[in-house]
Amino acid sequence: MKQKIIQQGAEAIISLQDNQIIKNRIKKSYRLPEIDNKLRTRRTKAEAKIIDKLSNIINVPKIIKEDKEKKQIIMQFIDGKKLSEHLEKLDWKEICKQIGEHLTKIHNQNIIHGDLTTSNMIYKDTKKESPNKKESSKEERSCLYFIDFGLGFHSHKVEDKAVDLHLLKQALDAKHYKIADKCFKIILQNYKADKHDFIIKRISAIEKRGRYKGH
Repeated sequence: MKQKIIQQGAEAIISLQDNQIIKNRIKKSYRLPEIDNKLRTRRTKAEAKIIDKLSNIINVPKIIKEDKEKKQIIMQFIDGKKLSEHLEKLDWKEICKQIGEHLTKIHNQNIIHGDLTTSNMIYKDTKKESPNKKESSKEERSCLYFIDFGLGFHSHKVEDKAVDLHLLKQALDAKHYKIADKCFKIILQNYKADKHDFIIKRISAIEKRGRYKGH
């Protein structure tokens, strides 16, 4: 199967080949080659490490290979529905419950996603694929996958975790405005990360700062 580009962003080109996702970090011509090389190597390594760590905790694509020379990560292709395009047509209340639960586990590892939008979440109905698989774990039966940790990093700060949630709220308002308020309420009800009360309170402060900058 020929390699097919399925997404091209500012940081990386995402291709699909032989049912595998190939993520290549883009060279930046405005940076000195030596600095650019180091940055892309470091970010590729950091992303692969985060995904690998989370693979035992939530549903994420499995890492198949990390190529430091090519600044490339090859990972499992999740053949499902991107939430940014399908959330309203699915059982969005159950999915939002899972988002809150997954994000709890991510933040309790002091991992920040950095680009938490419904474009980086995939719904996959694993129950239809294996209806008789009684011994599968709760996470394996779960339909929600988090993808693209290219902007991810480690932090124990309340502020960083609140920013993750704030970005998600903005994404819901922009893409799913008809159900956004209900969605975010369900997410927060199921978000039980350490210091979650402080994190949720901090969202209001971040929103106020945003409104102030807008004037």
